[in-house]
Amino acid sequence: MIELVAFLGNPGVEYALNRHNAGRLLAEKSTRSCIPWQRKFKGLYMGVDVEASGGYAAGASKKAHFLKPETFMNRSGDAVSSAAFFFKLPVENILIVHDELDLALGEVSLKFSGGLNGHNGLRSIKAAFNSVDFWRLRIGIGRPADGDVYKWVLSDFTADEKPALDAALAAADRALTRALIEGAENLLPEWKKKQAYEVQ
Repeated sequence: MIELVAFLGNPGVEYALNRHNAGRLLAEKSTRSCIPWQRKFKGLYMGVDVEASGGYAAGASKKAHFLKPETFMNRSGDAVSSAAFFFKLPVENILIVHDELDLALGEVSLKFSGGLNGHNGLRSIKAAFNSVDFWRLRIGIGRPADGDVYKWVLSDFTADEKPALDAALAAADRALTRALIEGAENLLPEWKKKQAYEVQ
């Protein structure tokens, strides 16, 4: 059961549209109609009620915690563990939303546990919990043609990429809502670990 969702990225307006901030971009899409974020747990926090019809509103039956770490990416584990320890949540009840180099732009996938693929945010979370057994909702950003990953992840999505990005975020938002309501484990046959969902 997913109880805590952490949307990874770097804080600050200069990073807001970076590829590395795909997780935080989903947070903005998913919470437009919700109450304001609170500064808490070394990040921005929101308690949400999940509606069975999709979306988040007061009075719904399922509850979850949303967190945007305000630490930089390589210290994401500080914020995520702060919230998880406060609410006494096991690591397997945490879903991390993050950018993924090994998925093309326009692809989204869900997986549980596994490697870190060089992602500094995931590495920090592993160190904080001494475990990789957390859920991941991965938003594809593709790999750079020139191999310069550092420059790539800190560059902005281009105007030409916006339609594919918007479609991917919409699909990820639907997957997030379903994971909270139906249980992430029930989505795996559709959103397989190594078979990305391609947005049409």
